[in-house]
Amino acid sequence: MVDKLTAKQREAALKRLNGWVYDEAKDAIHHVFKFKDFSEAFGFMSRVALVAEKSGHHPDWSNSYNSVTITLSTHDAGGLSVRDVELAKAIDTILV
Repeated sequence: MVDKLTAKQREAALKRLNGWVYDEAKDAIHHVFKFKDFSEAFGFMSRVALVAEKSGHHPDWSNSYNSVTITLSTHDAGGLSVRDVELAKAIDTILV
């Protein structure tokens, strides 16, 4: 089992992420990604799916045409954990 991040750990982690926003109500981080078109958005989702499956940690997400919204929180921890931060970092590198 992984532990939920403290407020101090969460703030430090957010500084290292690109555009992720903390949602206090969900104790989660989220990001809305915009792409040129549906095909580009779907390709991004496919790459994220491979990383998520390999790590054994899966995002809550939605797609609408060229927009992908991803929310990360660890259900077992009851909120944001290091697993979410690591997946967010991996997602950020996909865009580079």
